[in-house]
Amino acid sequence: MPTEPLVLTPGEPGGVGPEITAKAWAALHGDPSSCFYLIGDAGFLAARCAAAGIEVPARPIAAPQEAKQAFATALPVLHRPLTPAARTGAFDSATAPWVIAAIDEAVDHCFAGQASGMVTCPIQKEALYAAGFSHQGHTDYLASLATRRGHTVSEVMMLVGGGLRAIPVTVHIALKDVPRALTGEAIEAQARVTDQALRTFFGITVPRIAITGLNPHAGENGSMGREEIETIIPAIRRLQAEGLHVRGPLPADTAFFPQERATYDAILCMYHDQALIPVKTLDFHGGVNVTLGLPFIRTSPDHGTALGLAGTGKAHAESLIAAIRLARDMATNSAKTVS
Repeated sequence: MPTEPLVLTPGEPGGVGPEITAKAWAALHGDPSSCFYLIGDAGFLAARCAAAGIEVPARPIAAPQEAKQAFATALPVLHRPLTPAARTGAFDSATAPWVIAAIDEAVDHCFAGQASGMVTCPIQKEALYAAGFSHQGHTDYLASLATRRGHTVSEVMMLVGGGLRAIPVTVHIALKDVPRALTGEAIEAQARVTDQALRTFFGITVPRIAITGLNPHAGENGSMGREEIETIIPAIRRLQAEGLHVRGPLPADTAFFPQERATYDAILCMYHDQALIPVKTLDFHGGVNVTLGLPFIRTSPDHGTALGLAGTGKAHAESLIAAIRLARDMATNSAKTVS
C-alpha cells in the first residue's frame, strides 16, 4: 500500500469541482487508504459548499505529509488563495493562472514522491485558452510537463467504467478525419503502452487486448472499407510477432456484450465515440479517465465542469470517487511491481 496520499487539483472554480470534492471526502474519509488532499483555497471551498447545502470540514495543511493526520476528520487543503473570486456557474479567464498553477504543483508533488498519484477535477478549456493556454487539455499538458523533465512520453487515454477498459486510438478529431489519422504505428504504440500499463498498474500478468475494426462488420473483407486489411490487421500481426496478446479486428457492434468483454482486459477502439459510448452506457456516473504513458499516475472523473449544476448541490460525485479509488489501486499495484 502506498504511504503517500493522492493529490487532487481543483479544476474550474466556477464548476462543480468544490462540491464533488467535498462529497468524495465524505464518502472516503473513513478509509485511510483513500487519503487525498486538495490543492486549492480552503475558504472558497467551504463557502461554495455551504452555499450548496454541503457540510464539509476543510482543514488547511502546510505540506502534503500532513494530509494523513487530517483526513479522517477534515478535508485536507493545501491552501492556495484564489484571486479573483470565482462566480458560481460561470468561468473567468482571470482564474486560469490559479488553475494551471495547481496542476503544475500537483505534478511537482508526484515527481518529488510527496503524492502517490494525481486526480484532476475538470477544467474549462475556454477559460484557459482565453488566458493563453496552448494545449488541447489536461492530457497533452501533463505530457508536456513530463517531457520538460526529460521523460519520453507516449500518452494514451483510457476510459474505465462498468468493468470495461477502452482506449480510443484517435481522439478529438472529426469523424471524417479518422481514416487518414489512423495508422498502424499509432495502433501499435498505443497497444504497447496499454500492455505495459495493465501489467504495472492493474496487476495483470498477461494482458489480453482486443482491437476493433473501423468500418461496419470490421470491413467485411474489404467490401465496406479497406482500413482493416491495409492498416489494422498488419498492425495486429506485428504486435503478435512481438509477443503481445492482441486479437482482432472485432466488429464494434459485437465487441462489448458481456460474453465478449470477458475475453479481454482492454480494448483499443478506432475513434472517440467507439470507445466512450460503451463506457458511458455501462457506467455513466462512475466512468474514469486515465492517462497512461506518463511517469506518474493520473486519473480524472469522466465528465466536464457542469457549470449548470454548480451551486445546486446536485452534482454526482461517483466519477470522482471512482477516479480516487482507481488511482489508489494503480499506486498499490505499481508499488508491488517495483518491489
